[in-house]
Amino acid sequence: IFSIVVFGSIVNECYVNKDSQHPELLCIFNENESACSYGIAVGVIAFFGCIFFFVVDLYFQQISSVKDRKRAVLLDLGFSGFLAFLWFVAFCFLANQWQRTTLTRGFAQGADAARAAITFSFFSIIIWVVLALRALQRYRLGTDMSLFATEQFGTDPGASYPGYPGGSGVESTETYQSPPFTETLEPNPKGYQVPAY
Repeated sequence: IFSIVVFGSIVNECYVNKDSQHPELLCIFNENESACSYGIAVGVIAFFGCIFFFVVDLYFQQISSVKDRKRAVLLDLGFSGFLAFLWFVAFCFLANQWQRTTLTRGFAQGADAARAAITFSFFSIIIWVVLALRALQRYRLGTDMSLFATEQFGTDPGASYPGYPGGSGVESTETYQSPPFTETLEPNPKGYQVPAY
């Protein structure tokens, strides 16, 4: 939502005419086109990244491969950290350019949108840092619980599956009577007649 506010406010209200004598649209951030373009680009990247990782989160439990789960969590961690950095740069860049802007009569109409873009780019830093920490916590939880570990199975194709560990280590004194399912069965159980075909 914050990314929509940032790139939406820049696209809709941060391109204004400086005055009535200059009909071309200028970026309100110190007439620096790079500031507006950067804010729009980071907002659009964050928006599509949010959609992608929302879908990944929905289908995360259905990912059966441990390696694919690990890749998804690491990708989420890396993307969240990268976007936190991009939003930090966007906040600093937009705030710096806004500080240098001289407000003319034409620029005053987009001032609220510029302040909104700066404010929500700051909030976006916090949100993406929290998302990066959540992904880091998910990664640590997965490695602590051996969710991502594959060392429990041998890499040798002929290796057998490890058996169930023994209980207390004390053998019971009961003797085993007979193996299961090997009892001799009567050819015709009581009350059952074999049909003649």
